[in-house]
Amino acid sequence: MDSNLSLSRPESDGEDSSEFTRERVFKAASQGNKSELIGLLDFLLANHKQLTSSDFIDETNGKTALLKALLNIKDGKNEAVEVLLDIADKTGDLKELINSSYTDPCYKGQTALHIAIERRSFEYVKLLVQKGADVQAKANGSFFQHGSKRGFYFGELPLSLAACTNQLETVCFLMENPHRNADVTDRDSQGNTVLHTLVIIADSKAENTEMAAKIYDEILIRHFKLQKHTGVQLELIENHQGLTPLKLAAKLGKIGMFRHMLTREFMDEEARPLSRKFTEWVYGPVHSSLYDMSSIDTDENNSVLEIIVFGSQIPNRPEMLRIEPLRSLLRDKWERFASKLFLMSFVMYLIYLAIFTTVAFYRKEGEPPFPVENTPADCLRCSTSPQTLTAFLLNRLPSHHRCSFLQAALLLLSAVLYFCGQKEYVGLLVLSLALAWMNVLYFTRGSRQLGMYNVMMQRMILSDLLHFLCVYSVLLFGFSAAVVTLLDDSSKVKNVTLAGGGRAEAESSKCDKPSYHDIRFTTLELFKFTIGMGDLQFTNHVQYKEVFYILLISYITLTYILMLNMLIALMGNTVQKISDQSETIWNLRRAITILDMERSVPKWLRSTLHSRASEIVCFGTNQDKCRRFVR
Repeated sequence: MDSNLSLSRPESDGEDSSEFTRERVFKAASQGNKSELIGLLDFLLANHKQLTSSDFIDETNGKTALLKALLNIKDGKNEAVEVLLDIADKTGDLKELINSSYTDPCYKGQTALHIAIERRSFEYVKLLVQKGADVQAKANGSFFQHGSKRGFYFGELPLSLAACTNQLETVCFLMENPHRNADVTDRDSQGNTVLHTLVIIADSKAENTEMAAKIYDEILIRHFKLQKHTGVQLELIENHQGLTPLKLAAKLGKIGMFRHMLTREFMDEEARPLSRKFTEWVYGPVHSSLYDMSSIDTDENNSVLEIIVFGSQIPNRPEMLRIEPLRSLLRDKWERFASKLFLMSFVMYLIYLAIFTTVAFYRKEGEPPFPVENTPADCLRCSTSPQTLTAFLLNRLPSHHRCSFLQAALLLLSAVLYFCGQKEYVGLLVLSLALAWMNVLYFTRGSRQLGMYNVMMQRMILSDLLHFLCVYSVLLFGFSAAVVTLLDDSSKVKNVTLAGGGRAEAESSKCDKPSYHDIRFTTLELFKFTIGMGDLQFTNHVQYKEVFYILLISYITLTYILMLNMLIALMGNTVQKISDQSETIWNLRRAITILDMERSVPKWLRSTLHSRASEIVCFGTNQDKCRRFVR
């Protein structure tokens, strides 16, 4: 350290060199000008002050001179840092200065160690830790919170910051330094450890995933070797949402990290128990591997498989189910029990559908509710109607679809209207019947080809056809209103007054004939033009026929020629675009069915199914380290 540090500087340009203000110290710290700090120690000692005194701290955010110096590191160096640390050591507030943090809500909790890591200065990190920096200090300001639009989430802790910024050397030092080791099991305000944080910052880029996976494995191995006698399993620590790092990767759809974590295999004998994959043998392109099923299968609550299958907001969900061992696990479940249960459900649904159709077709005519007569047909109708309703409501499979829910609602409402004596129950009954037959498409997920075809059809209905109908309905109603407005009122049937005060009666056939003054009838006729079945006979009774022809030609051009052909082109493009995705989407739907089938199985039988699909492997002589694997 500079031996002339405590010497007074000569006065220059009328400035009192013996007077040090916060602005002067901050300016010297930001410029790295240690000569401007000569005499600061004498000033502090003479005035019984320290660098952590209120006179030398920014009251708006809590910034100290040390923080100011570290924020202005140039080429990895700022000479003012060592000077400030030496002064603080001699004034007795070294640890307080090093661990002073920001106090404003945005950067609250950020210390000198955080800044040194952020500036990627390994030398200053070592120096600060050696001088007593708190390696568990948490920067929990709004800028560092997960989900902040203008900020950077790194898990608040210095170790997490080093890991998220790809500073492996700093990570290793913080975990193994001789002064104070970082606690890898410590969690931030959201309950995330450093492993959770690495999962969160990983993205779909291969380079980013490789970086996060490399540091993830390094932290895992080093912690295991340092703490293997404590029994603390770092990967089993849950955050406040009850998610381990593996479950968090599944929840966030981080497919790169998720794949790495499932297929992780260490060849180092000491770290081998950390592997989730064990290759048994390899013969050319063929190999046999065991995959760890911990936290994956449905024998555990909130398992990885359930998170992915039922997480409708998870990106990359279909693709994640194609990763081993999930793919083999689902295939095994389908082949051993789900396919049989699915076939039984299909047969039961067909029986239900046959009963429902028969009851609806042979319903009685007249005012409901009908009295029960002592005839075989009437007794059969009374016995099957409640069974039809009950059978559907107890059928669990189709209930996952909006169409099935709507069918159940219509069926219940129809029953209510029936017992209230309303004939309108028939309309709701037949609508429910139509939806019941549409629900048969649910069972196409049991077949690969039909399932993929159903996926394409639904995608076209929910995207191309829905957009077409939104635009088409506007045009249809608008042109229908215009045509009705152009009709000649004199074309209506008029009453003719006869001599003697009598009145002629118009022909009943003309009165009963649908009129184009009714916008519903006109809308239906214009719809026929869209599908090429239009009729021009009604043009005799319109005013301004030229305007009518313009409307008609414009309507046909926009709908029949333009929109209809555009719809066909868009549907063809949709089929081509999702042809590669349809299989993965079908796999996802079948996975949902498999887990539904499994949930319908009694718990004692479900545990038997799990044991048949896997095998137990133990490490060493410690039976507590036995895990379940699937081949």
